[in-house]
Amino acid sequence: MTVSYYQARDRILAAVQPLASEEVPLLEAINRAVTEALIALRPLPAFDNSAMDGYAVLTKDCTAGGVLPIVGCLQAGADDNRRLEAGTAMKIMTGAPIPVGADAVIPFEETALMSGQVKLLGKVKAGDHIRRQGEDLRPGDLVFDAGTALRPAEISLLASFGQATVRVGRRARVTILATGDELQELGEALLEGRIVNSNSWGLAAAIQELGGIPHMLGIARDNRDSLREKLSAGLQADALITSAGVSAGDYDLVRDVLEELGVIQHFWKINIKPGKPTAFGMHKRTAVFSLPGNPVSALMTFEEFVRPALLKMMGHRTFLKPALKARLQEPVSKKSGRLQLLRVALEFNDGELQIASAGDQNTGIIRTLVRAQGIALLPENREHFAAGELLEVHLLGPQPAFRS
Repeated sequence: MTVSYYQARDRILAAVQPLASEEVPLLEAINRAVTEALIALRPLPAFDNSAMDGYAVLTKDCTAGGVLPIVGCLQAGADDNRRLEAGTAMKIMTGAPIPVGADAVIPFEETALMSGQVKLLGKVKAGDHIRRQGEDLRPGDLVFDAGTALRPAEISLLASFGQATVRVGRRARVTILATGDELQELGEALLEGRIVNSNSWGLAAAIQELGGIPHMLGIARDNRDSLREKLSAGLQADALITSAGVSAGDYDLVRDVLEELGVIQHFWKINIKPGKPTAFGMHKRTAVFSLPGNPVSALMTFEEFVRPALLKMMGHRTFLKPALKARLQEPVSKKSGRLQLLRVALEFNDGELQIASAGDQNTGIIRTLVRAQGIALLPENREHFAAGELLEVHLLGPQPAFRS
């Protein structure tokens, strides 16, 4: 069964379900998705405090050029509830609680010190340089929704509320199996006619980058016994990814053996280039992705179909990359009939995102994928795309570097 690009993505995302959650220390939660909405239980800041080193004052006592006696000093962490008397100023450090009665803080640099008194050099307004209790969050406020990916900012906010741990989606355990008699492992002396199993390493890196736990199963040879042994082991994980063996060759046996092992196939071809021989199925709750053997095709189909599925499994609310619009800098042509995934270089010109081919689009050219910062989608029913057209683009990597 051959499906379109969008049908394949929709069927995969409909089939996979979020994994269980687990409680982890904050630093183990970075880039992982929270499974519960966070509601503020107390105000942030917890009390009125100074945003600057300076002097706490009552604005009714302040005039430009006026002088006030200094009656004390409040340091950050002070727990006393001091009162500021009218006609005085109190030295205060950043983060220290605002004394009762004060309604502004004057930074040191806007004053002059005069033997136990402070001279005010400018105007003062009520509320100046005071961080008010609850101005960031009040009790009952929604901090962030379930499914939010935790960045350093979210980790900092959790710590501000005193949370040392957080409940997040479990990391997906993903097995990776390369297939083919022509393959040999990294580190072995390369024999004539053999190919190093680079797919497993590239896919493992992609899985690790998005927060999954990759486990390479090695190489299955082109016979049923070898495939059955390796695939059976791989089906014990949350997801299994195979590369090669799902095309139409005499030794492409992966699909048959998967069916023998009870995998329910949802589709086995996608109407795209590169990556047409891409299959997907489910074995109970294990997602099974069969990707092409070509390294470029394997990584591009992983990016477009496997990555969003794994993110959904790990509890992320946002698992599809945003479809950006970018202007084509040069004409591009393709054959009609299949949606093409074009490897593109990106740059900003006059505030506009622009794209151009990253190089030779032959699927055997890995260097083009290395040079690419995005994948442009060329619709299946068209052949020619003129310079200046806007195309849909998905960025590659967590933060691509734009071409200068």
